[in-house]
Amino acid sequence: MDPSPAGTHPRPARLSARSKLFRTKSLDQCLEDSERPEFKLKRTLGPAHLILFGIGAIIGAGIFATIGTAAAGDAHRPGAGPALMISFVITAVVCGFTALCYAEFTSIVPIAGSAYTYSYATLGEIVAWIIGWDLIIEYAVGNIAVAISWANYFKTFLKGFHINVPDWLSMDYRTAAKIVDENGVKVVFRDAPHVFGVPIIFNLLAVGIVAVITLILIRGIRESARFNAVMVGIKIVVLTFFIIVGFFWVQPSNWTPFAPNGWAGISAGAAIVFFAYIGFDAVSTVAEETRNPKRDLPIGIIGSLLICTLFYIVVSAVFTGLISTPDLKMKLASEQAEPLTMALQHAAPRLGWAVGIVAFGSVIAHTAVLLIFQLGQPRIFFSMSRDGLLPRTFSHVHKKFRTPHKATILTGVFVALFAAFASIDEMVDLTNIGTLFAFILVCSGIIVLRKKDPGRPRPFKVPGGWLWSGIMYAAVALVVILFVPASVPAKILLLAAAATVFALARNIIFPLLGVLSCLYLIFYLPPTSWLRFAAWLNFGFVIYVAYGAIHSRLMAADMKKHSPEHEAFTARVGIILLVMGNALLFLTRAFDLFRAAYVKLADPAGWSRISAALAQMLHSGQWTEVSLFLVIPLALNTLVLCPLIIRRAAKAGGFSKKDKKSRAAGNAAIVIAVLSLIYLAIVLF
Repeated sequence: MDPSPAGTHPRPARLSARSKLFRTKSLDQCLEDSERPEFKLKRTLGPAHLILFGIGAIIGAGIFATIGTAAAGDAHRPGAGPALMISFVITAVVCGFTALCYAEFTSIVPIAGSAYTYSYATLGEIVAWIIGWDLIIEYAVGNIAVAISWANYFKTFLKGFHINVPDWLSMDYRTAAKIVDENGVKVVFRDAPHVFGVPIIFNLLAVGIVAVITLILIRGIRESARFNAVMVGIKIVVLTFFIIVGFFWVQPSNWTPFAPNGWAGISAGAAIVFFAYIGFDAVSTVAEETRNPKRDLPIGIIGSLLICTLFYIVVSAVFTGLISTPDLKMKLASEQAEPLTMALQHAAPRLGWAVGIVAFGSVIAHTAVLLIFQLGQPRIFFSMSRDGLLPRTFSHVHKKFRTPHKATILTGVFVALFAAFASIDEMVDLTNIGTLFAFILVCSGIIVLRKKDPGRPRPFKVPGGWLWSGIMYAAVALVVILFVPASVPAKILLLAAAATVFALARNIIFPLLGVLSCLYLIFYLPPTSWLRFAAWLNFGFVIYVAYGAIHSRLMAADMKKHSPEHEAFTARVGIILLVMGNALLFLTRAFDLFRAAYVKLADPAGWSRISAALAQMLHSGQWTEVSLFLVIPLALNTLVLCPLIIRRAAKAGGFSKKDKKSRAAGNAAIVIAVLSLIYLAIVLF
């Protein structure tokens, strides 16, 4: 009897172990699943709604919070100055590569799930699980940071009406501990109520806004779209207001020098403002609620990106014209105010009413981002649950509102809980690396799909060919000639190699540039963010082996659940992920230690500095330092994942004594568990 649920596809021919590991869900199957009655969502959205969704997700904390740092720089990066306008253009081009790939995918696979669904159809189930787990970072974890930021801005906004929210109800423990008086007393800890001597501190404002957004999303996609449209309209009006009012106070002398730190400052500014563009991909998560997704989704993704880019360029021009770069640096060093309101106050101190309007716009902008990201995450859970990789409760649809209400509620509880106690600094790096990783996989998926299924109809196709390849090569050549610090022969060799690549990859030039540009940005993230990301992936590996690999509907179509073949396969998958996960943890930890040692060594240069840093990194004391992002996932792998692998290998071997691969997987898990326990004992004791 076929163990798969009703509506699943007949068993395909038996696959090899390698094929099973990277088995894909066909695009036709993805489309068929979306039309099943129990999973069907309500299609109500048109192109205007999608553009507004995109604008709502993009214009938020980025433009209202990061623009100041991008222009002035910080302790580690130079600022772009007035050339911030160019930084926004560069970042828009980089995001444009990925946006085009998203647009092609959404026209082919108009299914909820965003990059998860696309990866499942092109790169395989394991890769799809990784990207689905990663998207939790982009949407849910990112929303935690936005909720905390919203609470900060809303608290400032209320102060304008002489309404003061107590600090112990509007921040986390880590932030509260930093606030001390002249005597060194922790003010917030002192003023907070105590229970059994423990101060009660949590971010009630962040919890409140998450709860409101969750209730709106449960009501229905149409109501959510209307609410978003109102908020998008308000923040566009506010940004337009800032442009118009600020224009009359612009001092052209503030635009000189235009690029005080040259190309290095422009590049650093582009890396910083990249996060002002995060959100256009959220449009793809409502594919199954769009009336004509093959036509409207590309319009929504590309249209929202273009509109936001125009706004960003004009806003950055006015902003840098209101305050000079030196003045901006001094103010950012001593103030935590919003950059746009800071610039207005600096140029026109008497325009207090205008500052209040812009502050209100910031609150609205954050609310819109919360709505879109909180809408997107449940639909990722919905798609993964429908495929059997997460519990079925995540794919339940409300009988009246036709929304994934249980996934929405669970997401809201998760975001609210962490927003109540977490620090914003702890969430930002995870969001950054998660987003870039998702973009890389989407661009890679387009390259794979061009080779795997070249004949599939594509209502929208990423442009390519000799013309576009030539244009992109000319742009790269111009950058190399003008800005790359190398000798003439080296530049000639570099241009010749680039010409070869552009010629061979002419039909996939934009997806390839998307992968390369995202890789360039991702390597500028601090090593600690890599370690956190590695830890997060390890948590995901445990859940996949414990649940997803067993309940996968695609697996059910290939082999009987809990059969010897099934137990053997999941054991082999488990040991592969265990080895990969542990290696990723230790490599990222090593990179973190190496970077820290390398920075401390000021005297040596060249290879001597590298060898000295390696020697310092390998010192035993460095490896025995307690790092929660290393110890906790390693302990989880040792105490949960290893026993799972051993148990399944034993079951498979009990049925078939010839199953050498299963027994090898079990033995490897035993060795890894013992070695990990020894390491954990050394670290902890």
